[in-house]
Amino acid sequence: MLDFLISAEGLVPVGQAASILGNLIVVALPLILVAFAGMTSERSGVINLGLEGMMVLGAFGGFFTLKMLTDPVQNGNFPAQLAVFLALLAAVVMGFLSSLLLSFASIKLKANQTIVGTAINILAPAFAILVAWAVFGQGMTAMTDGTPAWCSIGTELVISSSTITESSSVLDIIAYFLSNMFMQNFFLTTPIIIAILIFMSLFLFKTKTGLRLRACGENPQAADSVGIKVTRMRYLGTSLSGILAGIGGFALCLSIGYEATVIGFGFLALAVMIFGNWKPLPIVLGGFVFAFARVIANSGIIPQIPGINHGQELYYCIPYVLTLIVLIFASKHSHAPKAEGIPYDKSAR
Repeated sequence: MLDFLISAEGLVPVGQAASILGNLIVVALPLILVAFAGMTSERSGVINLGLEGMMVLGAFGGFFTLKMLTDPVQNGNFPAQLAVFLALLAAVVMGFLSSLLLSFASIKLKANQTIVGTAINILAPAFAILVAWAVFGQGMTAMTDGTPAWCSIGTELVISSSTITESSSVLDIIAYFLSNMFMQNFFLTTPIIIAILIFMSLFLFKTKTGLRLRACGENPQAADSVGIKVTRMRYLGTSLSGILAGIGGFALCLSIGYEATVIGFGFLALAVMIFGNWKPLPIVLGGFVFAFARVIANSGIIPQIPGINHGQELYYCIPYVLTLIVLIFASKHSHAPKAEGIPYDKSAR
C-alpha cells in the first residue's frame, strides 16, 4: 500500500503528517485568538489575567448548548453544524458575561486587575463543575467523550488510506493528504476564527475606533483631553477580550474534548501575547511555535525515554517549559502599553 511520502528524512506516513499539520492549525488558532483577546484588553489599558477562566466559561457555555441540542431523546437528529453555530453563540455570551466581571471590578471599582483576573480563573471551573453536576448529576464534569467528530466540517469526505495503492497517482495521494488534514480535524470554528483574526487586526490598527482604544492604553489622560471616552473604550476592550476568549475556549475544547478545563491555554496565550509584543503578526507566529510544541509533545512520534515508566507524560510539559523559557528572555525586550493595569482617574488629568 502506498501510504507514504518521500522527504529529506526518509519515508513519512501521509496520514500522520496530515494529522499533525491539521492538529497544528486547530490548536494554534484558538491559542492565537485568546492571545488577541489579551492584546485587545491590554491595548485599552486593562490587564486580563482571567483569560483561562473566560476560556473555561466559553467552553462550558458551548458544550452545555451542544449537549442539550444533540440529546437524541429530546431533539432527535439535530443538524450538527447548526448545533455548533448555536453553541458558538453561547460561548460568545458566556465570554461577554465573564468580561463584565473584569470590567466592572477593574474600571468601575478600580480594583487590582491582577487579583480580579486570578479570581475569575478560580471561579470559572468551580462554576462550570457546579452547574454541570446540578443539571446532569454528580460526576458529569465532561460533557463529551473526546472529540465530537460528528460536528467536524466534513468527516464523511475523508478519503480512507485503503483507497491508496501502488498504482495511485500523485494527485490521489495529495487528495488523500488534504482530506485527512482539513476534513478530519477542522470544525466550523476554524474558518470563523481566521475571519475574526483578520477583522481584529484591521479593527485595532486600521480604524479610528481601534486607534482610540489603543490611545487609552498608552496615555488615557491625553486621549481624554481630545474627547475620547476612556471608560467606554476600556469597556469595549474588555468586552471584546471576553468574547474572543470564550470563542477560543470552545474552539479548543472541540479538538481536545471538554472536562471543565482548558489545560492552561489561557496562560499560554498570555505568553504568546508577550512573545508577540502585543502585535498581531508576531502573535500569530508565536502561536504556531507554541502550538507546534504542544502537537509534537502529544503526537507520540518522540521516542520513549529508556528506563522511565510513563515517559510520554514528561513530553506533555514541553509547551509549559517553553513558556517559562520564552518569558524569561522575551519579557526583557517587551514593550507593554504604558497605562495597562493603571485605573484611570479623570480628576488626575
